[in-house]
Amino acid sequence: MSDETVRLSAVGQLARRRWRLLAVLAVLGALVGAGASLVFSPGYETTSSVLLQGPRQADELLTEAQVATSSVVLDRAAAGLSWQTTGADLKDEVSSSVANGNVVTISASAGTPEHAQQLADKVAAEFVRYSTQLISGSTDAAAQIAQEQRESLRQQVTLTTQRVSELAQQVGGGLTVESVQVRTQLEGLRTSLEQAINNLNQADAATSSANMVVLGSAERPTSPAAPTMTQLIAGGAVLFLLIGVFGHLLAARADKRLRDEPEIAAALNATVLGSVDIPEQAPEAARGWRARLRRLVQADRPWDLPQLSVSADELSRDARYRRVLNRLRTSGRRLLVLVPEGDAPAHRAVTQLAAAAGSRTSLRVVDVSPGRPAVPDDPDAAGVLVVLTVGTRTAWELVGIAEACADADHDVLGVVLTQPVRPTTTQQPEVASDRDAMAGSA
Repeated sequence: MSDETVRLSAVGQLARRRWRLLAVLAVLGALVGAGASLVFSPGYETTSSVLLQGPRQADELLTEAQVATSSVVLDRAAAGLSWQTTGADLKDEVSSSVANGNVVTISASAGTPEHAQQLADKVAAEFVRYSTQLISGSTDAAAQIAQEQRESLRQQVTLTTQRVSELAQQVGGGLTVESVQVRTQLEGLRTSLEQAINNLNQADAATSSANMVVLGSAERPTSPAAPTMTQLIAGGAVLFLLIGVFGHLLAARADKRLRDEPEIAAALNATVLGSVDIPEQAPEAARGWRARLRRLVQADRPWDLPQLSVSADELSRDARYRRVLNRLRTSGRRLLVLVPEGDAPAHRAVTQLAAAAGSRTSLRVVDVSPGRPAVPDDPDAAGVLVVLTVGTRTAWELVGIAEACADADHDVLGVVLTQPVRPTTTQQPEVASDRDAMAGSA
């Protein structure tokens, strides 16, 4: 394949000749995107925020976020919503994260804006209720111990305050040893007092840390969250369209069939005697639903072949056949003509060549399989003439035909290439019978 496949002109040619197939691929991609939207589209999404009061560690905030999406909270929310759903069904529709400022964000998605808002508010309320129950639902022994510790701290603070007051009254104004010792004791007591006050504050903060506040109701979403159904449908259509375009370009790039005369001549190790025009005929319609489908999407013919030129008149074509015969030096001996199987234009060219040869040159037409070529032994043959259509065979297939000719002790005298062309409007289509096809053949 030439470099034409990577140019914009090749893409334009592909769009013109395969637009039906590309349109079908785009529609198929849109359907796949619509089906994927039922699975991947989150619908409408909104968030609700819960503020955790008091000092919190990072690990504690992560734990609270996990509690917000626990099975207990989701089961309670599902029971309170009365949507005939379970907490396991809400597992994929609710998520939580930690934001700055001791805030746990709860995100909820649903098929409608109202349901999304109700789900976020209900999960936030159940999270606050359940977390409060976890903290306040400690055992009586633990609560009693905490209460005794707080009372002990308060008594310590009271006694220390009284002792500081008594010592302050006993300290005189002079700088004696006793006064220095007293001041040292006062400083130690003040330190103990401050420590006791800090412990009390921490105990009060721990007591109040169970307070949680929902920061207002969740906002009702006005549009679906990405990726929406429209985005998935458009993305699927574009993706399948690009796959179709690049698939055609890669297939054309991987096509190794020869289309240049020098390459064909080099593969057969022979000389191209000429190129003849074969007016294109409508191929026989293949049967089966696959063939009908290929015709419907215009995929029954190669798209990367050049545009067919207009056929010359019949006199010009006959002159080309006679010119090819004149270039052959057979000395009246029989000529072995090899035609690849399935090459309809080449077979029609052989028919015309036999008609132009008449009785001057005897032709023996042999169909060869490009995959496993077999050339018959013919001691009376002057040589081999290969007739094939441009762009139908690879280099290895032509090399195989040349090797088969060498094995049969035949020289390849030349190559005749056929070029399909568009018939003129005034030209009658050529119809060759089987008897005419074998005219002049031996």
